[in-house]
Amino acid sequence: MAAAIVRRAPYKDFLQPALHRRFSTTSTLLLALVYIQAILLGQWNSFLWSWFPIGPVGIRTLFLFASALTVIILRISQYHVGKRASTSAISGALPNLITIQALEAWVAYTISSALFGLVFLWSASADSKLNWISTMSGDRGRLNERPSPVTNGGASSTTPLTVLLTKLPGVVANAVMRAIGVYALAVTLYSTIFRGAAWSWAMTFFRPFNNLPKSNMLPVDWPWFKGSTLMQCLWAGVLLSCTWEIGNYAFSRFMVKAPLKNGNPLTNESKDPNGSLLNGLKSKKMPIRCFALWELAHIAREFELRRKAIFEDIDRKDGPMWSQVFVICLDIVKGLEQRVDNYGKPPPAPVAQPEPVVEQKPRILAPPKDDPIFQARPASRSMRGEIEKTLTQATQAPGHTPVSQLSPIAKKTFRNARDRVLTKEQQEALTSPQVVGQFQALATTVLRADYIGWWFRQDFRRLLTAAVLGSPHSELSHHLNAIEILSAMAVHSLTEDKFGNVHKDIGPIVRTFTAVIKRLEAFKASFPVHWTDVEGSKSTPEVDEVIKALKAGLSQVVQEFEPYIRDLRLTRTDIRLAKEAMEPTEGVLAEKDEKPAMREVPK
Repeated sequence: MAAAIVRRAPYKDFLQPALHRRFSTTSTLLLALVYIQAILLGQWNSFLWSWFPIGPVGIRTLFLFASALTVIILRISQYHVGKRASTSAISGALPNLITIQALEAWVAYTISSALFGLVFLWSASADSKLNWISTMSGDRGRLNERPSPVTNGGASSTTPLTVLLTKLPGVVANAVMRAIGVYALAVTLYSTIFRGAAWSWAMTFFRPFNNLPKSNMLPVDWPWFKGSTLMQCLWAGVLLSCTWEIGNYAFSRFMVKAPLKNGNPLTNESKDPNGSLLNGLKSKKMPIRCFALWELAHIAREFELRRKAIFEDIDRKDGPMWSQVFVICLDIVKGLEQRVDNYGKPPPAPVAQPEPVVEQKPRILAPPKDDPIFQARPASRSMRGEIEKTLTQATQAPGHTPVSQLSPIAKKTFRNARDRVLTKEQQEALTSPQVVGQFQALATTVLRADYIGWWFRQDFRRLLTAAVLGSPHSELSHHLNAIEILSAMAVHSLTEDKFGNVHKDIGPIVRTFTAVIKRLEAFKASFPVHWTDVEGSKSTPEVDEVIKALKAGLSQVVQEFEPYIRDLRLTRTDIRLAKEAMEPTEGVLAEKDEKPAMREVPK
């Protein structure tokens, strides 16, 4: 009877439950936060119902939780690893403003702020005067304009998905500053652009349900400049901003944790741990590959039994487990050098697929004629046709200006007209270096401005990081984990690899690390500073950290295997070059105690 085939569980079968647990932790934290906010928004007219979850507090909590959960769902739908790589802030922002992801973000934050605003208005007391309809003397009501800044202010705010301050006072201070700025922006936009349309729409919506005037004339007062309205709007803005910031921080904190369960690798529960881990390393999805590589880095550093299992797993279909891991990690390290070599080069042209040769059958008769039956009429020269012809020529030959295509007589006429309009001094002034220098001085002044210039500056750090770590997202830990896996597994193989499969790969590891270190250092030294980088700083912590990890790993391998260089097919020249590459370089970051981890950076 044939033995039962053991199914190799995919890596995502172990990763997804871990991510679900982390999502539950984030949701629980948000639920506790919005429950506290629901209590604070109450009127405190009853000791029991002001905090009892089954009642008004519970209803407010559900709506506030839906408001907070909308942002978390957006983060999950747009989840990616790595930091966005672009030449400047504006070049990274503008292309993403017209994408479906930007529309999703706008819709999600609008829904979140709208839900929060409705709960805030519903929970407000009568003394706050935030009702949609204010009753005047008699039976005639009036549309109240006070709630408008609350809803508009929340909808206009967009919290950047960044790593937030870990302490609550810092989060509150950030929320207060954001609420003040958003309130000022919302009041300005509402009073200058949207007030008429919003007032007309609100009157049309509420008139069938209330006794309101038939005229849509705008009121003469400005209620949002009153002190009570200002404080209530700022209070709502602070609460909403705290919800978004704490929710985003909790997502970044809990979702990006080491792929461990109860202190052990996630794949320990698999019937084929190495097979499941290898499935994750070969996944087409970048987040799954990053988590699998992160888990393998923990195995290479901390788990002896799993390391021995990798060394002893030699009967796999595509080769021994170590050989496949070695190829995957070495390709990641070599990718650093390949990106540097390809920097500035045009992308290779796609290879044209040869057309299949169709066998021609012998013809019995002559092929039919394809001459036109009717004689073509001469094309008429209309103004529209000439304009289309000119635009077509300008599109197909962008380097040729209309002046360059003129006849010699027309060019002479153009020069004569230019000489009559402009004097020779004016023509020289327009092309003199002084004008160019004044323009550069003005551009430098704009680039040095704190709130404007950083949008257009192409910093040395941003450009070099994108060139070395790749684009559109640069993931640092992906490379650091690959470097640590190769060096740690090589060092531990001296005592744990009983089959001796690793020793043949020590030479390629040493040579690759040496070549990549020298290439990165030379590339950084020769990398130019863009003219918009007015600060001129050549500090690149990400690239320095990669070089530091390469040098640390190379030092460990050379120190352990130098006595066996003859058996490893390493020459004295290889060792000498490796030791030269290991020498510390000025500007490289100091050693850190923390180990490399996958970093999720939002858009």
